[in-house]
Amino acid sequence: MKQTKSLLEQLSVAKQLLRWTVLVIPVAIIVGSLVALFLWLLEEVTQLRMQHEWLLFGLPLAGVLIYWLYRLGGKNAEKGNNLIMDEIHQPGGGVPARMAPLVLITTIITHLFGGSAGREGTAVQIGGSMAGLIGKKLGLPARDIRILLMTGIAAGFGAVFGTPLTGAVFALEVLAIGVMRYDALIPCLIAAVFADIVCSAWGIEHTHYHILYKSDPLVNWLPFVHHNLLLLAKVIVSGVFFGLSSLLFSRLIHNIRANANAYIKIPWLIPVVGGIVIILLSYVAGTADYLGLGVYSKSPDGVSIVAAFDPNGHINDWSWLWKLVFTAITLGMGFKGGEVTPLFFIGATLGHTLALILGAPVDLFAGLGFIAVFAGATNTPIACTLMGAELFGTEHILYFAVACFTAYYFSGHSGIYGAQRLEVKKLY
Repeated sequence: MKQTKSLLEQLSVAKQLLRWTVLVIPVAIIVGSLVALFLWLLEEVTQLRMQHEWLLFGLPLAGVLIYWLYRLGGKNAEKGNNLIMDEIHQPGGGVPARMAPLVLITTIITHLFGGSAGREGTAVQIGGSMAGLIGKKLGLPARDIRILLMTGIAAGFGAVFGTPLTGAVFALEVLAIGVMRYDALIPCLIAAVFADIVCSAWGIEHTHYHILYKSDPLVNWLPFVHHNLLLLAKVIVSGVFFGLSSLLFSRLIHNIRANANAYIKIPWLIPVVGGIVIILLSYVAGTADYLGLGVYSKSPDGVSIVAAFDPNGHINDWSWLWKLVFTAITLGMGFKGGEVTPLFFIGATLGHTLALILGAPVDLFAGLGFIAVFAGATNTPIACTLMGAELFGTEHILYFAVACFTAYYFSGHSGIYGAQRLEVKKLY
């Protein structure tokens, strides 16, 4: 009798997995394809902006265009990632399909004219809106649409960075601080893996970062210790600074948005002012390296994420702060795009600076900052640890975890996503 019951349970599990595979693959194909289109367009407009630096002067007008696009056709789509997360927490009006084309177009406009923004927010919104559309068309119940929305997040994130495992765990971890729901684990993994495959099939190649540092041999006087304790202490100290920079970024972007709405009474003037400030800041900084994504620079001697991994890279001690301010103003004053790639920039350049101060390996600490500042700002230390393994390999995974977990604790209870719920406090 027990064997029969067990067999029926296993058949039920198999049926459920097959059902979700059938539901998720269309989401992955559509999202992977749209993310591929988005990444291709993003590369094209980035190259165009670098060739024609005068485009920066069109940023204020671009902000007005973005405002009116959302005002005329966006409605609640302007809430972006927070709308998707709210719908997962408490189903309501749904995630509109118009979110995908709107965020894609407006993010491309932001980057074309020099706004400092990322790409993950666009990919996640594409994923969530397409998943919501498919769920509605199929007439799925609210519980299933909730899971499908999570698979959309996983698909978008996994495809845009080429990190499917991270995408799957990020979709589970980002919704609430301190709690992960496992009911969507397999669907999210399927979505992220297939979306990444589809995106790559379109010929999209992701930037590769390399940590060449090799771990020191075992310390002879402590043969049972398998890691360099001095280096580990430096990682912990750096993790504190990574977490504090995450906290600064989150607080600054929220404060800029709140104050802009409070003191600038004409809404479409908010991005105009933001665009003018970005233009002025670029002249004060004396470089265009803090505009756009920041993955690479037009100049071989420029500041970029790639350059941060080079011990001889021309990274200013305050490069991380410049990028933080540029991005907070861009996104806080109405332009569209994600926060994560700028967080990579902030973390990698801060890691470079800390490595030189502490006498640590530059490429390792650039990689630690890359993932840890992101972990602190999104409260997703497990996903970011896995991102380190997917991007840089597993040799330094303990350092990845220590940096991400430390940054998570020192980043406070708020993050870049206002809809993220606090389930378990970091201090008890």
